This record gives sequence, C-alpha cells and structure tokens, in this order.
Amino acid sequence: MRRRSSRIGDCDTYIGVVMRSSATELAHHLAREAEAVCRKYLSNGRRVGRYWIVGDVRNAPGRSMYVRLFGPEGGQRAAGKWTDGATGEHGDLLDVIRESLGLIDFRDVTDEARRFLSLPRSEPDLQFTFYTTPAPTGSPEAARRLIAASQPIRGTLVETYLRHRCIDDLHDVRALCFHPCCYYRPEDDGPTQIWPAMIARVTDLRGQITGAHRTWLDRNGVGKAPVETQRKAMGSLLGHAVRFGPSAEVMVAGEGIETMLSLRMALTGMPMMAALSAGHLSAILFPDPLRRLYIARDIDLAGNGAMATLTARATAVGIETIPLSPRLGDFNEDLVAFGLDDLRARVCVQVTPQDIGRFLRAGPPGRL
Repeated sequence: MRRRSSRIGDCDTYIGVVMRSSATELAHHLAREAEAVCRKYLSNGRRVGRYWIVGDVRNAPGRSMYVRLFGPEGGQRAAGKWTDGATGEHGDLLDVIRESLGLIDFRDVTDEARRFLSLPRSEPDLQFTFYTTPAPTGSPEAARRLIAASQPIRGTLVETYLRHRCIDDLHDVRALCFHPCCYYRPEDDGPTQIWPAMIARVTDLRGQITGAHRTWLDRNGVGKAPVETQRKAMGSLLGHAVRFGPSAEVMVAGEGIETMLSLRMALTGMPMMAALSAGHLSAILFPDPLRRLYIARDIDLAGNGAMATLTARATAVGIETIPLSPRLGDFNEDLVAFGLDDLRARVCVQVTPQDIGRFLRAGPPGRL
C-alpha cells in the first residue's frame, strides 16, 4: 500500500507559520476527535462500529475506505489512520482534510486543521457549528468561541488541579470550564504550544460573556503548565468579573480565581467576584442589589492599592466595605498551608455577626 501524500519533505517535522507545532502533534489532536473530523470532511460516509466508512479520501459515497475511530496514538492501528481497500492508499486525518477540500499548500491544510480544533463540537449525531470567519485575536468574540469550545470541568484536569490546591467544594462553578488543547503563544514569538487549560467566563452585570481567562495546566493536572506566563486573559475585562453565584446584597470581590474559590470553602453561599488582577479589582462594577462588599485583599502593594481605590468608590455610592486579610499572600495560600478549619477561624473574626450565621458554616458536598 502506498501513502497518499504531497507534503513538503518530511512533514512530521514541518513547522507551520501560525502555530509552529509539528504535523505529527496536530494529527494526534485530530485523532482524538476522529469521529468529529469524519463527520465534517467525510460527510458522505457513516460510522460502522469502530470505523468510519466512506467511498474514498475525497469524500465520495461508497464503502471502500475506512477510518479508525479508536486506537493508540501511534502505529498503523492508531485512531485517525485510514486505508482505502480499492487503491491501497492510506494516511492520517491531515490527509483527509487536504484531499476532501482539494487543498494544495500544506500550510492551508494545517490552518484548516487548527480552525477545526478551535471550533465548538457537539456530541455525535448532533449538528456541529462552524464559523466561516476568524474572530479578531483577543476579542470578546474570540473569548466566546473559546468558551463554546470548552467543556464542563467534571472529571477533567481542572477538577484535579483545584483539588490539588485544596479546593474541593465545587458547587456552582459554571463559570469554569476545561479546554484540552488550548493554544499558548509565548511573548518572545517562540513556537506556539498546546496545553490543557482551565477557562473562566468573564461576564458583565447582565451575565453576558465579555472575556475569558486561561490558566494553562500541566498534563497531569497537579499544577500549572511549565510556561513563562501561566495565566492570560482575553476580551473586555474592565469592570467585569468571573462570577460565582448571583448578585446579592452581600458579596465578596477579590483578584484571583483560586483565592475566591478558597473563600467559598469557608463562606458557603456568599456570592463572589474574581476580577483577575489588582487593577481590574479596583475598577469592578457594582451590582444594583449590593449593599455590603467584602474585599479579599492580596498582601502586596498592588493589592493594598486596589483595596483603597475600591473602598473609596464603594463608599461614594453608599456601599459598606469590609476588608478580608489572609495570613499569607492570599487565601488560597492560607488554605493550602493551614487547612480549612484555620481559614474559617480567620475569616470568622473579620465578617459581621449577621453574616457569620448566614454564610460561615460547613459547606455542601462538592458538586459541579
């Protein structure tokens, strides 16, 4: 059998201009979505058991060609590998994209593959949504598409990562989702990398998505990815936040996602807003029902400045403010270092008596 390929040289080492990741790595990511790839590019075929059956690699009707939908990452029996019994041709899913669309330049093939991998996909047998034009880099629309392409965190590396940070009360965390193959572009224009990531929805006071925050994770989920900038935000952030719980008369605002989730371990049921940075915390917008705002400060100069600015803004519109101060740098550091009982005890002496009875109690079992 012969390999159907018009790639330039050894394309397992071909580096694309946009992502610059190897063709082999890109093919592996496509193989993990083998059925979705077939449903789009080989739409004249159908699934039969563990295979996708179609006429040929150019998407002709028939039963000559079969694509493996399941299998190991490497070897002839790997997921995504295909063989045409009539012609002896064989290849991977990059070849499927090229031949089914009639592409010539391999750069166009890899660009199309990347577009596919970044688009939302539904369960098998449901309609897929595909965008015909790219969203501007870093725009709110790009953030919305990234969130749409992500999945709930149950059973994913996000859950593993948060539990490793001692955050195991995971009720009402719909603001968080998981993307298994999130692009990471280094600041120095180095090769683009792919890492799993925790994705957080940034929303306005109406609940509309305005941005997204990415935390790239190590592939085992026990920490962040070994990249220079492990967190990045995109979209419109000023005034907005990652929200846990609905707006209410009493809320907490702070910087980091893990900081706010740690506080929720103690202040169960109190709505919280993560502004993602000190600068954005100082500019966060106030929901209409808000009457008392706890400010979860980070112990550094930027955190002190954010608390002072936010306190002045809230006081000017009649909102009571109360600072919450950790023992270490932030409340997640406290939770990891000293445990939940110590965190509750520290928070207890800082909240008002009426809020102790409402919020400071043992939390519910972790739910997603």
